[in-house]
Amino acid sequence: MANHKQAIKRNRQNKVRADRNRYFMSTARTFVKRARQALEAGDAAAGDAVSKATSYLDHIAGKGVIPK
Repeated sequence: MANHKQAIKRNRQNKVRADRNRYFMSTARTFVKRARQALEAGDAAAGDAVSKATSYLDHIAGKGVIPK
């Protein structure tokens, strides 16, 4: 357990950031899953799904959630 004010604040910030990163990663997995399913099915919308997935991955990479 943190005893100093700085350590208490750091723990609070880490929890908020972890929750935010968990949301971003979950959404990224969903986009990638949809893109893979569209490619395997040979859908006409596969290109759009892949474009959305890569765009979102670039977006969260810019935020530092995943490495570029």
